Amino acid sequence: MPYEFLEDVATADIAFRANGKDLVELFKAAGDATINTMIENLEAIEPKETRQINLENDALDLLLFNFLQELIYYKDSEQMLLRPQEIHFEHKDSNHHLTAILQGEKLDSDRHHQRVDVKAVTLHRFQLEETQNAWISMVILDI
Repeated sequence: MPYEFLEDVATADIAFRANGKDLVELFKAAGDATINTMIENLEAIEPKETRQINLENDALDLLLFNFLQELIYYKDSEQMLLRPQEIHFEHKDSNHHLTAILQGEKLDSDRHHQRVDVKAVTLHRFQLEETQNAWISMVILDI
């Protein structure tokens, strides 16, 4: 599994570590971990609706932060459970640009087994780092 929940990091929040061989894999894993915090059965989310997001930031870690916040925003504003399908990165003018295609559907309490409600991504102990052969992030979600 490209992410794991961390039991001993936060007591009133939920922490996870995500990884990937490249940024696309890492962002997808972190996105799925964020949704999986809220919904137990990710496979029950059908790709019925599509949203495209475009983000930019001069800091790559804050781009990940903003990306995860978008998933929470759609859950709060439209009751949409979205999973990242395609992610593209570009670096220009000293900024990191992300374009992502998200697919999913409205929350259906009969089919989506709910866990907890995520309010936000926190900056507490938030990290994104490149190792010799992978990208690793640590994220704490406010529930």
